Amino acid sequence: MDVPTWVWIATGVVTLAIFTFDLAVVGRRPHEPSMKECATYLSIYVGLALLFGLGVWYTSGGTSALEFYSGWLVEYSLSIDNLFIFIIIMAKFAVPRELQQYALMIGIVMALVMRAIFIAVGAAAISNFSWIFYLFGLFLVYTAVKLAKEGSEDEDDEFEENKLVAFVERRFPATSEWHGKSLVITGEGAKKMITPMFIVILTLGTTDLLFALDSIPAIFGITKEPYLVLTANIFALMGLRQLYFLIGGLLQRLIYLSYGLAFLLAFIGVKLFFHALHENELPFINGGEHLDYAWLEIPIWLSLVVILATLAITAVLSLWASARMSREEQDAATGPRRDWEDD
Repeated sequence: MDVPTWVWIATGVVTLAIFTFDLAVVGRRPHEPSMKECATYLSIYVGLALLFGLGVWYTSGGTSALEFYSGWLVEYSLSIDNLFIFIIIMAKFAVPRELQQYALMIGIVMALVMRAIFIAVGAAAISNFSWIFYLFGLFLVYTAVKLAKEGSEDEDDEFEENKLVAFVERRFPATSEWHGKSLVITGEGAKKMITPMFIVILTLGTTDLLFALDSIPAIFGITKEPYLVLTANIFALMGLRQLYFLIGGLLQRLIYLSYGLAFLLAFIGVKLFFHALHENELPFINGGEHLDYAWLEIPIWLSLVVILATLAITAVLSLWASARMSREEQDAATGPRRDWEDD
């Protein structure tokens, strides 16, 4: 894609306007959003993503549009997995329900800024060093194996603070009391103190950045176009806050989500490794020559089919298995039915 400078600027302005409006609405009246409100906003954001993809199709062709849709779905599915950690963070810090969406919104904006920097660095790396795809591919396969192992373990969903958050809590005086949306308050003796809201927002933002270590290489396995990588991340983050409230209970029923995401990451990792072989410049592999085999380049339409099929199968199997386990637990609690109980 040949993306003009004015398109980059316009994208940045529109994104800033949307997030500013959203933040202003949430900030003016902190509240726990209703299911109707979440569904409405989420429908708007999904609709905008679909329209954007059609615009890419019209201006740059079907291949670029499929790359956007595939990248967007990958980022969205990985974001759903992130919501598990967000729920744990909210519970750990006992964030009041009416303040949760404000904290999420600020954390998402921070994450978007940091991801944009990460994307710029990644784009510069792959444009100058083709061998970086070997590293991305191996890293995604490693992450897939790790994610699959975590999915098979019975964890207590404990959250461990990252080093930056721990450092801030040790270094700066803090109050344990909530003061609405305030990040800093003036304590006794005119001493500035950070609030729990400050810690929560910092935790959400930095945690999402850690998740980007997986998601950014993954989407570069779908498309090498920085503009599509950025916009796919923007649209995935736009509806994350609404998704948090809309399917918070449903997340506990997606018991096979880790396995589905592990398969996707492994698939994209292999795809990246194949691409690296196709563009090979390392002297100790095939004498530094490209490997010109057609099967080394997995077409984008096949990637989209694999992504959609994996997400659909994962969701169906998860809901079926969780419903079955729920019935078994209910039967175990009530005991077996006897014939005379029906009389």
